[in-house]
Amino acid sequence: MSRENPFLSCIVPAFNESENLQKFIPALAKTLEAENIQFEILVVDDGSEDNSIATLSSMLDKYPLRILELSRNFGKEAALSAGIDHVSDRHLALLIDADFQHPLDAIPTMLSLWKEGYDMVYGIRNRNTESPLKKFLTNIYYKILNFSSDIEIPENAGDFRLLDRKVVTALKALPEKNRYMKGLFAWVGFKSIGIHFSELERENGQTHFNIKALFNLTLAGLTGFSNLPLRLCMGFGALLACCSMSYGIWIIIETLFQGIDVPGWATLIVAISLLGGIQLLFLGIVGEYISRIYTETKGRPQYIIAQEHHHHR
Repeated sequence: MSRENPFLSCIVPAFNESENLQKFIPALAKTLEAENIQFEILVVDDGSEDNSIATLSSMLDKYPLRILELSRNFGKEAALSAGIDHVSDRHLALLIDADFQHPLDAIPTMLSLWKEGYDMVYGIRNRNTESPLKKFLTNIYYKILNFSSDIEIPENAGDFRLLDRKVVTALKALPEKNRYMKGLFAWVGFKSIGIHFSELERENGQTHFNIKALFNLTLAGLTGFSNLPLRLCMGFGALLACCSMSYGIWIIIETLFQGIDVPGWATLIVAISLLGGIQLLFLGIVGEYISRIYTETKGRPQYIIAQEHHHHR
């Protein structure tokens, strides 16, 4: 389909967003109608426990709406993958959250840049509202990730993005189950550009993205796109081995010239405890990579579709 007459599939992952969806779907449809393009809204319900499905079903007659109802909560990365997998290879795709934090008024700019020839237009979050500590840690994380990875993952780029059909096709071809979508978007390449936006306040409810989810996402990025933790284990292990051998040589020399000195048991116990702790830490890092290999070899799907609801034509 030409860049002058696109068909846009809007992928909206949602988990317990009933109150927001009631306002978001009409607002999104109004924005897209103003652009005078053909579109559909594909909502991926990630195992919501509220009445999100009932809310969406009541709008099937009013809007070009499609609902993918997952059998349980699989997480946002899986929900995004489900949406991408169910978009036609001939369609343009827009990834956007249902909580109004992604500004709808940025969509015309994204479409304009796509028409200029960009295959991927992604939003770059302004983190001015976040605490200095969180901004510092985020900056350090991206510095480490990009330093140790073969690809450059744009800092502060989120899931709010417009994807050309070529990008959609490329993402569908990726078989891995442990997904870090920001890394995959960067890995597939294509001509990309970022636009800055300020994340808005949620209309209703609270974010479902907690410390645990953030930690898991960070771990997925490091283990999926970097072997730095493994190399650090190897390098630090080699350094400790050299130190141990040097200390052993020193003990031998000291014994030859000064005899056997009994004191030093406390130092020995501390050294053994330290080395034991480091070994367990390194085994944990290696085990994290192995667990992800194990997950991939099981071949389980990333998500399961319980039911699909279509717009009533």
